[in-house]
Amino acid sequence: MWRYIAKRTGHAFFVMWLVATTVFVGLRSVPGGPVRAMLGQEATPEAVASLRAELGLDQPLYVQYVEWFSEMLVGDFGQSITSSESVAGLIAAAAPRTLSIAAFGVVLGLAVAIPAGIIGATKRNQLQDYVATIGAFIGISMPAFFVGILLAIVFGVQLGWFPVVGYTPISEGVVPWLRSIFLPGVAVGLPYAAGVTRMMRSSLIETLDEQYMRTAVAKGVSSRIRLYKHALQNALIPVVTIAGIQLALILGGSVTVEIVFGIQGLGRLLVNSILERNYPVTQMTILLIAGIFVFMNLLVDIAYTAIDPRIRYGGEQS
Repeated sequence: MWRYIAKRTGHAFFVMWLVATTVFVGLRSVPGGPVRAMLGQEATPEAVASLRAELGLDQPLYVQYVEWFSEMLVGDFGQSITSSESVAGLIAAAAPRTLSIAAFGVVLGLAVAIPAGIIGATKRNQLQDYVATIGAFIGISMPAFFVGILLAIVFGVQLGWFPVVGYTPISEGVVPWLRSIFLPGVAVGLPYAAGVTRMMRSSLIETLDEQYMRTAVAKGVSSRIRLYKHALQNALIPVVTIAGIQLALILGGSVTVEIVFGIQGLGRLLVNSILERNYPVTQMTILLIAGIFVFMNLLVDIAYTAIDPRIRYGGEQS
């Protein structure tokens, strides 16, 4: 198992290097760099050349890449081209907001999806199953930003229960922090819950129809023991996979949800930096988001052995 983890970790670092290189080259391949974005289309060639030299963009691409990559490896992420602020500082200010919303959405999504999936599978073709299935289809069909707009109108504007604009750091109090992330967290959590609910239901139904479950029924094993000791453990393996992969829904939805609720998180930081052709900020923000995906996939693979110890990797024998 440890050899497998080391191998997967090595693959993760390779993927991160590939993402970093692709983003670096891709950004500089798009017509219209940061110089034109800063000076405008009416700038003189002399002014453009002067600013390019000041920013180091007049050097060969491989020189820029080696300099940027070597500085990144020692923790120097550079400065924003447009504001001269530290890239690390900008990301450090934005990341807690996005991660707070994402964490709240994941916890809420799993808290809703797992019980709903279990109820749908155990009450197949009954009212509870229909409610869970219809709710899941509705959740999948509604994008996070639309859910956020509805929540803001109903619970923010009309009822006034939660703030609809801005973010309160947890340092100012847990309750104000929770109030500020509740609506955006629900907005990204409900579509996430819908996808996990469908997988939980279908996986558990398939497991309950296995021959060994029928044998357990014939032996008189109670339904509670069959469900929670035998069926649920096996059914969770594909659920863990889809729950980790669908983290993309949380991070992707946070971009639009942050705009709806006026939160300056990673999503808005990335969009603004792309529009400004702000290479350093765009590169590090994409790398951070990619790192979250890669790390989550690694955790999902490792979690398999915790859910089912019979699973072995790398040719190990059970």
